Amino acid sequence: MTNSSDKIHQQLLQLATQAQKNAHAPYSNFKVGAAILDENNQQHASCNVENAAYPLGQCAEAGAISAMISSGNTQIKQILIVSPNDNFCPPCGGCRQKIAEFANDQTQVHLAKSNGEVKSVHFKDLLPLAFGFDKNEST
Repeated sequence: MTNSSDKIHQQLLQLATQAQKNAHAPYSNFKVGAAILDENNQQHASCNVENAAYPLGQCAEAGAISAMISSGNTQIKQILIVSPNDNFCPPCGGCRQKIAEFANDQTQVHLAKSNGEVKSVHFKDLLPLAFGFDKNEST
């Protein structure tokens, strides 16, 4: 990684970790934070918000996507998801499909443990046969 990408990863991790602190997870106590870097290099973050009327809650990734869209941006360059424990927390199936709507096959997905360890993958490896993803395939 270059110093520039290290700095971006650290910024996304810090943003996601801050959002994670605000998670509303009284039922699972599984607080997740997510941060996105969009096509204009703006950053957006959110946390999971549970609801007693399960499954009406919202995942952190979906909230970060909503924040990105509400700011007028439409493409995820990178997304980082921070776990509340010592395991990586990949996006659930629904969030993988939501990410696919605004990603391409080279979009970087960073998974962070609570200790700050980060594992990075290309989105195409996380959801190789995403519904409707062919619109984003590289040529």
